[in-house]
Amino acid sequence: MLIGLPAFAGENAILQSGQRLHADRHEILGGIIRLFSGDGVTELPADAVAGFEQDDYVPPKPPADGLQAAVKTKPPKPDPKQLIEAAAARNGLPKKLVQSVAKAESGLDPNAVSPKGAIGVMQLMPGTARSLGADPNDPEQNIEAGTRLLRELLLKYNGDVVKALAAYNAGPTAVDRYHGVPPYKETRHYVNRIVRDYLSSNDQ
Repeated sequence: MLIGLPAFAGENAILQSGQRLHADRHEILGGIIRLFSGDGVTELPADAVAGFEQDDYVPPKPPADGLQAAVKTKPPKPDPKQLIEAAAARNGLPKKLVQSVAKAESGLDPNAVSPKGAIGVMQLMPGTARSLGADPNDPEQNIEAGTRLLRELLLKYNGDVVKALAAYNAGPTAVDRYHGVPPYKETRHYVNRIVRDYLSSNDQ
């Protein structure tokens, strides 16, 4: 049985058949329900009406599942400085040296691309990255591969930092040909810049 007082808000009468009838308000008199709409009145048997729904009724939103929540929450971008520190530790190199190389190469910008096509923080050429098994567009792999390359060059030149840096910039072939830093203005400036930056810090 439906029991209620006059309702004065806009509403919908939900019939047993599933239909909805809009009304301004309704009254229940015994077994009769009166629906008032404007100047008109519609009478229905009470057992024909399943209930009433307010016009401003808003069904509750379903809770977001785990997938939706994951889509809305973007993972934080990796910090190049933290990636450099971790890569330096794994490869047994001073973090300041690796950071100085990264600063000279890209200014620590993971999205940097040189006119020659070098990519990322450590400015790896696609072919070099492939030889090191790395995706140059992934900051973590880029920094790890560049750090590993620097370590290999230091081993090749028996710890000679200047030769290793020159080879990182101009390639080992040029360093071997000139038995040291090749007479390229860009390479000499590059090596001097990194050495100055590296030596300016005691955090080695």
